[in-house]
Amino acid sequence: MADEMERYLLGEARAGERRTYCDCTAGSGGHARRILARTSRSRLVAIDRDASALERCRSSLREFEGRVTYCHGAFSRIAEAVREHQPIAGILADLGLSRTQLDDAGRGFSLRLEGPLDMRFDRRQELCAWDLVNRGSERELADLLYRLADERFSRRIARAVVRARPVRDTRHLAEIAAGAVPRGARRRIHPATRTFQALRMAVNDEIRELRALLDAAPGLLAPGGRFVVISFHSGEDRLVKHSFRRLAAAGTHRVLTRRVVRPPAAEVARNRASRSARLRAVCRARGAGARK
Repeated sequence: MADEMERYLLGEARAGERRTYCDCTAGSGGHARRILARTSRSRLVAIDRDASALERCRSSLREFEGRVTYCHGAFSRIAEAVREHQPIAGILADLGLSRTQLDDAGRGFSLRLEGPLDMRFDRRQELCAWDLVNRGSERELADLLYRLADERFSRRIARAVVRARPVRDTRHLAEIAAGAVPRGARRRIHPATRTFQALRMAVNDEIRELRALLDAAPGLLAPGGRFVVISFHSGEDRLVKHSFRRLAAAGTHRVLTRRVVRPPAAEVARNRASRSARLRAVCRARGAGARK
């Protein structure tokens, strides 16, 4: 959703204006490049929990050297990352998983590739998917699958996982989860998809991280500044929607997306992974100053 991101984040920004933007999920630098190329005198704060992704971003944005500040860490700490760069004209958060991360078997995100039960964005943290899969109780695992991924068969899957311990790797886990889902209830997606999604979200504490970002980011914007979030999970989208509605009700921000923005059909045809993307945006009221 690069075009939609640019339209809602940059608005009518002119190329020669001096502005500062923040990409909270810099990844390989795709969105960051669009921002920097469109606004030739702007600066960007690029944040990512994944050190490898941040290095890819640095390499991709080499031509913009001197205009980008890189921060390795969680976006829940955005206030620290942008402290020396305010006021902020726009903040972007593109949630979820990148194709590069998914295609790296060694990261453990893919249910189709054999790899370790890792799933950490930040490899400095201790907790990984192996701990949740092989050490958590059956009830904890079932609750996790239901709460984070709306998995209807969470109890069956949790029971199967506990019985199969020790679960060796991602392929083993995918087989166990798929085997616990009744054949008649299987959807078009792989039956282990929601299990992997829930584990990844739990390992990286993604809901808490998002709540912290939604609390901090709106107040860091300059008057007229914009906050854009692209989510891929209904639970995350609900959090964003309700947060933006509260901001609008308080009169501090204006919702720019009356309805959630979805990717165009042409993009979905090119990239099926984009089909679940949802974009929402708010703009800070002109009479409200940025938080110091």
